[in-house]
Amino acid sequence: MTQPLVISIDAMGGDHGPPVVIPALVRALASLPEDVRFLLHGDEAVLTAALAKHRDAARRVEIRHAERVIAMDEKPAQALRRGKGTSMWAAVEAIREGQATAAVSAGNTGALVAISKLILRMTGDLERPALVTSIPTPRGPTTLLDAGANIDCDAERLVEFAIMGEAYHRAAHGLSKPTVGLLNVGSEEMKGHEEVREANRILREGKIDLDYRGFVEGDDITHGAVDVVVTDGFTGNVALKAMEGAAGFMIAELRSAFASGVFASLGYMLARPALLKFRERLSPTPAAPLLGLNGIVVKCHGGASDRDFAMAIRLAADLARSDFSAEIERNMRRLPDALAEPAPAPTIEALPTETPASGGSEGAAQGASE
Repeated sequence: MTQPLVISIDAMGGDHGPPVVIPALVRALASLPEDVRFLLHGDEAVLTAALAKHRDAARRVEIRHAERVIAMDEKPAQALRRGKGTSMWAAVEAIREGQATAAVSAGNTGALVAISKLILRMTGDLERPALVTSIPTPRGPTTLLDAGANIDCDAERLVEFAIMGEAYHRAAHGLSKPTVGLLNVGSEEMKGHEEVREANRILREGKIDLDYRGFVEGDDITHGAVDVVVTDGFTGNVALKAMEGAAGFMIAELRSAFASGVFASLGYMLARPALLKFRERLSPTPAAPLLGLNGIVVKCHGGASDRDFAMAIRLAADLARSDFSAEIERNMRRLPDALAEPAPAPTIEALPTETPASGGSEGAAQGASE
């Protein structure tokens, strides 16, 4: 008999808390196997009352009372100091204690990164977790990381992100050999800052088993030029927010155009199903797993809807059943060799000089003449 899969949920985090988390849980359960169970961390009285309307869901849920909640504007250092006893801390700690396989939270991103790293630690020799998200493209989803967990990244961190992103894309989207690219200001190898050029050199040498395609530019993300786009958290977050803003602008303009007159409104009624699909296609995935930890933690947008949070729960379940963490560790074992500096080419001064006495070419010529 297989063990049940348990997902731990920070039920109080985010802008909305239980009014979104409980409907999301009910929605997610409709498409999850019977062996999936949940730990809900938060105000026991509030959660019990919310679940009373959903008896089928309630039988697959255990509520763990948590006295406090980490505020959305709380700084990570403060969250670490006062985190114990909060719903976020308890949700992540359940993984370390072996009570759950994955955790989901819509709470404070910085706090979640800091708490998860402290409690779960990093896998292997990884130093920092990365936030990963999926971007819709004509060729299917593109995985983008880091989406905001690490502002500054050196070459080694970018190579680590490439390893993690490739393994994640295979697990989440079922592609056997995802292609990988480094985000840069141009495709030429001499462009970009030193860190991204050095990461490009390491990945080009092929000591790590990745299908690396070199540099990609900003518009390549939504074109689907590669399956995995790697960048630092500052650039990745700016790119993600810019795409979300552009999608929102297009949808707002369409609404305005359809509200411009009677015939336009009639046209909207006819086109509404297609427009809803269009809006869904434009939206990046609301769930962003934290990669590189000794456990699965999925971050959902703070303002997530119940549909968004349900997607995060289903993603956590999919990742919990995959072996992407083992794939990351396998490739991480190759990283030290890949990071080794290439031996410098010998200079003219360093080349050994041969004399007639040492049997060199001059001595051989002299011997032949005699």
